[in-house]
Parts: sequence; structure tokens; C-alpha cells
Amino acid sequence: MDSSLKLSVHVAHAAAKANQILGLIRRSFVHLDITLIKQLYISMVRPHLEYGNVVWHPMLKKDQDALESVQRRATRLVPSLSKLCHEERLTVMGLPSLPYRRLRGDAIETFKYLHGIYSTNSSTLLPLAPLHNGIQTRGHSLKFQKRECRLSVRANVLGFRIVNFWNSMPEDIVTAPSVNIFKGRFDKKYAYLQYCTDIDYVTV
Repeated sequence: MDSSLKLSVHVAHAAAKANQILGLIRRSFVHLDITLIKQLYISMVRPHLEYGNVVWHPMLKKDQDALESVQRRATRLVPSLSKLCHEERLTVMGLPSLPYRRLRGDAIETFKYLHGIYSTNSSTLLPLAPLHNGIQTRGHSLKFQKRECRLSVRANVLGFRIVNFWNSMPEDIVTAPSVNIFKGRFDKKYAYLQYCTDIDYVTV
């Protein structure tokens, strides 16, 4: 991160690296169909756009767009999809948007923290909302406490940015018995967001 705690330099580096690999793929194959480009993109390109992004979650719109532009370029490599808009290409290829994958990834990490899958105390990072007479009166039983923060950089940390979305989730998802079941229930509930490239954590 830079001196203002922004991560734009890292985002630019990740996008540049992913674009280099995408260019190599384009030059190495005479014919690219949906199956081939999807497999190559998922295995060789997308990891550079996502590795560790729970920590370096892109805060600025320009950084989010820089990452999604790589996926946009990848879907354009399929000649048969060239006339479709980006979200339509994502849908046809079965490639969830990067904003959706970040939201899903945040939710999965939060689930792991709350359910003791990580050997660390999550009470400081993700403090639960206080109970009233031993029960949660509204929403599900694992709601987080809403904390104030003065800086937008702080608000972008996992323990703050996930609060509103997590608190709005259904009980059967947040209390799922395993990570895999959580993922399945999450994808079913939020299927309408999978190919959306503009996701607001607050208003989802």
C-alpha cells in the first residue's frame, strides 16, 4: 500500500500481470472457444486478480474497473460472443463477475472465522451484536455489531465492510453446518448477483 493506505499500486500490478498472461494466451492459440478460454482464464489469469483480495479489497471504483477490465478482455477473445455486452458474455460463459466473487469470498472467510475454522479469536475482528435477554431480537442469531469508523480506509477492512451484508443474510445460510453447504446456499440465494459487475455491499 502507498503512504495514504491505498492499494492502487498493487491492483495495477495484479491487473498488468493478468493482462500479460492473457496476451500470451491470445498469441498462443489459433482458435479459442468458450470452453478453452474459460479453462485457461480460470487456471492462469484469474488467480492474479484474486489472490489475497480479502486483505487488499479494491476500495476505489477505478481499481475495481481495472480488475474487471481484464475479465472483460478475456470474454472478448471468444469470437461468437463479441456482439454481446459484458454481463451477457459472463452469463453465457458461466463466469461470475469479480465483484460477486469478492463478495462471496468475504462471506466465506467471515463464516470460517465465526465457526472456528481458523484458530484465531474472531471477537476483535468481527464482534457480534449484543443480545437482548439472551436472544437476538431482529435478523439472524449471528449478527455483527455496527461500529463507527472515521476513515474510508478503515471502512474497507473486512470487519467493517461485511457487516451490513452479513447482517442481512438469512439464518439458514449463516448457520450452515459446513463451508461447502454455506457456499451452496449462498450461491442459490444470491444467484441474481453472479454476473452483476456493480455490487454495493450496503444495498445488496
